[in-house]
Amino acid sequence: MNKIRITAIRQTVYSDLMAKYENPIEHTCDISVGQQWISIDGQCPKGMCPSAWESMRPFVESLAKGEGNFFDGWMKNPMSAMISCNDGFRPFSFYIETIDEC
Repeated sequence: MNKIRITAIRQTVYSDLMAKYENPIEHTCDISVGQQWISIDGQCPKGMCPSAWESMRPFVESLAKGEGNFFDGWMKNPMSAMISCNDGFRPFSFYIETIDEC
């Protein structure tokens, strides 16, 4: 199976939505822009946010198996994907890419 690198690319914060809909939260996310993880055998890397993992898991598993070309040419690199976590108030975007091939 392929190893997959997951890189935190960008976080967006929707302060207006947070003010309108979210209860105040002291601590939300431990991820930093530029942070990287390596998935081996399509498994969740240590330290990965469980919620973010659930958003990207199907893509990581497919890339680990050597599959790719999601949505018929969506990405310039067919062995990659750009996936966001499911936090509607402060989503992180992750670049997922194959770093070695079987």
